Amino acid sequence: MSRTHRLTLALLAAVTLVVTGCTAPVFAPRTPAREGAAPGGATPAWKPCPEVPRDLVGRGAPDMTYECATIRVPADWNAGGGSGGGASAAPGGDFEIALLRVRSGHQRDRIGSLVINPGGPGGSGIDTAVYLSFGPAFGGLPDEVTQRFDIVGFDPRGVSRSSPVKCVADADWDAAFGYEPDPATREQFDGLLALNKKIGERCGAQYGERLRLYSTEQAARDMDAVRAAVGDDKLTYLGYSYGTLLGAVYAQLFPRNVRAFVLDGAVDPKLDVVAGSESQAKGFELAFGNFDKWCASTPARCPIAPDARTAVTDAIEKARTSPVHGGNGRDATAGWIFYAVISSLYTEAGWQQLAQAIESLEGGDPGKIFDLADEYTGREKDGRYSNLFDANLAVNCADAGSVPSVDRIRELQSSWRRKYPLFGPALAVGMLSCVTWPGQRDPYPTDAATGAPPVVVVGTTGDPATPYEQAPRLARMLQVGTVLTWEGEGHTAYPQTRCITEAVNRYLIDLAVPPTGQRCPAR
Repeated sequence: MSRTHRLTLALLAAVTLVVTGCTAPVFAPRTPAREGAAPGGATPAWKPCPEVPRDLVGRGAPDMTYECATIRVPADWNAGGGSGGGASAAPGGDFEIALLRVRSGHQRDRIGSLVINPGGPGGSGIDTAVYLSFGPAFGGLPDEVTQRFDIVGFDPRGVSRSSPVKCVADADWDAAFGYEPDPATREQFDGLLALNKKIGERCGAQYGERLRLYSTEQAARDMDAVRAAVGDDKLTYLGYSYGTLLGAVYAQLFPRNVRAFVLDGAVDPKLDVVAGSESQAKGFELAFGNFDKWCASTPARCPIAPDARTAVTDAIEKARTSPVHGGNGRDATAGWIFYAVISSLYTEAGWQQLAQAIESLEGGDPGKIFDLADEYTGREKDGRYSNLFDANLAVNCADAGSVPSVDRIRELQSSWRRKYPLFGPALAVGMLSCVTWPGQRDPYPTDAATGAPPVVVVGTTGDPATPYEQAPRLARMLQVGTVLTWEGEGHTAYPQTRCITEAVNRYLIDLAVPPTGQRCPAR
């Protein structure tokens, strides 16, 4: 599986805390007894859609069939349903939720559906279900799982194919990602604040009161409609990164509808905006330090060894005054290099790519820097962006119960520069996005999932985006969580090693909860 596909499974848990401050053929036989009705009595009309995997990766996986359907859900679950209208209608209408179902030709003893969310928020569950359908040889799901479950991906409200929110101009995203990651001067800081205000005003003018409806709690209620649509009495769910937050909220709202939940790359729902940002700053600094140590210990694979940290920070510093010119009029500014670094730290395989990209940049070629950054941002070669970060911005700001003042953010930028020199300032100013956001807030609950069965929470000790300590915190909050630890690098763990894979498979298939305190080695 390509790096782009792996990044789909490794989206930043609260990516707006980083990015917006610089501001992812044969019809299979049905099983009628398992088919369910969507809310309001509507039965989803599943239709073959081989074009989806073909458009994403050029083909479908061998012996897999792909079906698509759409259900409608109330735009505001707290206000009741509407009669349609899509994303441009006033509050009280409906949203469309797009689904994809993958079924193996070798399926036997079917348990039900395994519903997938890759994180973000803003990641496409449909795309992820396609990538995971290609099996373990390509980084996908194990055969033991695909033979027992339909794999169901859905795009949450506002994302990709599900009444997408799209309100930020491509030029503004270019400006945001390319902006100075540590706007130290007052002029630079005020310029970033003005850019965030511009983005917020445009989104507010386009969506108005509907902006609050992109919240995680609303999406979790949509997920119960997905459960009904696939015909399962209880939900089996695999959530990565932000998808762990979505799953945790679902477990609180619908604890008796949970069959088995795997929450991989755990988000601590009790962290506020400031604490969440600082946790990520600490996590990325740790991962960058591990990258630096790897370079020093394996110089044959790292062309910027032995001091990779200095090579990267020098490249960023040089770009502040003399950025390398690339194709299509792009300059490799400090911002673009910063996001190439962020992108590379999601997987250990990305470390060598970063080293090669910095070496090429030193030689006057920024192409590999842009490749890494564009994989993260979703920027196409022609300068167009998907709606990944539009949705990310809308969801995170709707969820934010409170945000710090502009003056407080400026103070944190300075103090975090001392504590987390490369990532702290960017994560501090990233909070400006929700300060200037016009939508109302709709915070999610942070309670126990009373009445739910055991939930498996997977944490990775070298995780940069959702640092490991968040896994036990999530497990304790839910009061039904069991932590499964991977002593590895990168963001998310399943199904990367045999130990993690076997433990999760047993739980998904047989409901066998991993032993308390189980730890899996990096290799």
